[in-house]
Amino acid sequence: MQKPAPTEVPLHELVRHRWSPRAFAAKGVSSDTLRSLFEAARWAPSSDNEQPWAYLMATQDDQENFAKLLSILVEFNQKWAMHAPVLALCIAHRTGQKDGKPNRHALYDAGGASAQLTFEANSRGLVVHQMAGFHIDQARQVFGIPEDWEPVAAMAIGYPGDPASLPPPLRDRELRPRVRKPLREFVMTGGWGHTAPFISQ
Repeated sequence: MQKPAPTEVPLHELVRHRWSPRAFAAKGVSSDTLRSLFEAARWAPSSDNEQPWAYLMATQDDQENFAKLLSILVEFNQKWAMHAPVLALCIAHRTGQKDGKPNRHALYDAGGASAQLTFEANSRGLVVHQMAGFHIDQARQVFGIPEDWEPVAAMAIGYPGDPASLPPPLRDRELRPRVRKPLREFVMTGGWGHTAPFISQ
């Protein structure tokens, strides 16, 4: 299923077609493809080239570690993510590796790495659903995550499936029209609340 964004202006097709489905096909993701996704994350920009991100991941073939990742998700997300062929958890290093000081850009940089992973996935016919709905303390305990590393987002990765495979409440969400704030609400010039002139044209 495709669900292109109803954009205000023309965009690259990879951007228009990126979305976060919950229905996944019963098809595995090859090791070579997974390497490419994380290679894309590897080459994301970061402040002072710190690259403050790491990923815990498992495929359904690795039942033990897949179950561990599934266990940290909130119950709502477990219901559909259990069918994804790959689960992962993005983690950000909150301490600078060069000076030992807090890295206030770590979450931003980790998000950028995951965005690059997502677009690489989309270019290969895959979809990525990123999730805030997981238990941070449980993730720390289950995986032994150090204190200066922050679990940021879980993600389900795979090939798009049939929305009809989802139970009614989730199916309704899958088929719901996509909406976003208009540009005039968040692109400003000169001061807070002042819409950029080229946006209001």
